[in-house]
Amino acid sequence: MKVKLFSDGACKGNPDGPGGYGTLLQYVDKENNLHEKEFSAGYKSTTNNRMELMGVITGFEALKAKCEVEVVSDSKYVCDAFNKGWIYSWMKNNWVKSDKQPVKNRELWERLLKAMEGQDVTFNWIKGHAGHRENEICDSLASNAAKQSDLLDDDGGSMIL
Repeated sequence: MKVKLFSDGACKGNPDGPGGYGTLLQYVDKENNLHEKEFSAGYKSTTNNRMELMGVITGFEALKAKCEVEVVSDSKYVCDAFNKGWIYSWMKNNWVKSDKQPVKNRELWERLLKAMEGQDVTFNWIKGHAGHRENEICDSLASNAAKQSDLLDDDGGSMIL
């Protein structure tokens, strides 16, 4: 099955402000019917990059079978990590970047890699806030999630979904 995973993250007062993610999974069934499922959650104190990662993680963790997944995101942080091979260098170098600094959000990168196991994945970057329907939906989900009164704790990787 082919699935498109659209995702966006938001953080008001980045870093360490309230934030949220929005994810939209989309697929077309055998009868050519479009199916969509939305996910979002907000966190008390986080960063935009963490929310970008959580959006993609949530989409992958929702999949119940092996799929051909096209991730579409306005996050260069997420897309470039895979498309430019950074993540493979980070893992090879024990999660240390070329500048000898530890990779930020390692626990979320590891969670994403685990969620992606067995999937056929491509990452496509798109310009945000450019009228792309699905990106606008995800942006709205993320922004609205960050404004909720019942925000979750971002506890460094074992975030409750």
